[in-house]
Amino acid sequence: MKKHFFHIALIAAFAAALASCKKDPEASTPTPKEGKVLLEFSNKVGTENLKMDGTVYKNQNGDDFSVTKFNYYISNIKLNSIDGSNFAEVESYHLLEQSNTTSLNFSLAKVPAGTYKSITFTIGVDSLRNVSGAQTGALDPANGMFWSWSSGYIMLKMEGTSPQSPQAGNILRIHVGGFSGANNTVKTVTINFPNTITVNGDENHVHLSADVAKLFGPSNVTSFASTSVIHMPGADAKKIADNYASMFSVTAAGK
Repeated sequence: MKKHFFHIALIAAFAAALASCKKDPEASTPTPKEGKVLLEFSNKVGTENLKMDGTVYKNQNGDDFSVTKFNYYISNIKLNSIDGSNFAEVESYHLLEQSNTTSLNFSLAKVPAGTYKSITFTIGVDSLRNVSGAQTGALDPANGMFWSWSSGYIMLKMEGTSPQSPQAGNILRIHVGGFSGANNTVKTVTINFPNTITVNGDENHVHLSADVAKLFGPSNVTSFASTSVIHMPGADAKKIADNYASMFSVTAAGK
């Protein structure tokens, strides 16, 4: 009997020794999580916020102008990671309208965890969607940003007045479109963030600014005396598009 108890005691002591030697489990590393990136656009003229209340601005040519409408398409948005990969938004077509402030802010959902350094997007609507027939949402022709199946979408629409315009009522009507050949006005740009953003289950904000004054120079300086109405694809629309390729900047990025 004593031998039996001795064996039990020995096994218990051995088990206790093993337990004392067992290391505490290491803390598990949290799994990186998808997050959201909120894009916030603001339209300006130079450093001033764009107003459509009769405020008078000057273009690169020194012409005075005021704005009554300012709409444009942003599409095919990508966030570019520091590791060379990117996140591409699905069904990425947005119509931004100065008169509708809710259209100027929208979120990119399910952005993979990672560190991002820049954004790429198209100003306008890509050629495929221009020839894809009747569409809905931002691309619905009822939005007033579509000419015809042959001419396609209006990529950007700016309307207003200028005393230098020879049109009745001194109107300005700058409707920029054209998606093929020499008169293609679709522009894709990549803009670096002022600092990287890290997505990990949270929301980041990217603030973008569009400068209306850059529609009219400095690359292609526009005189409203000679160019006050653009309403079809052509050389004048292409010049404005070449200008708006440099219209955007990222002013801030982060939580």
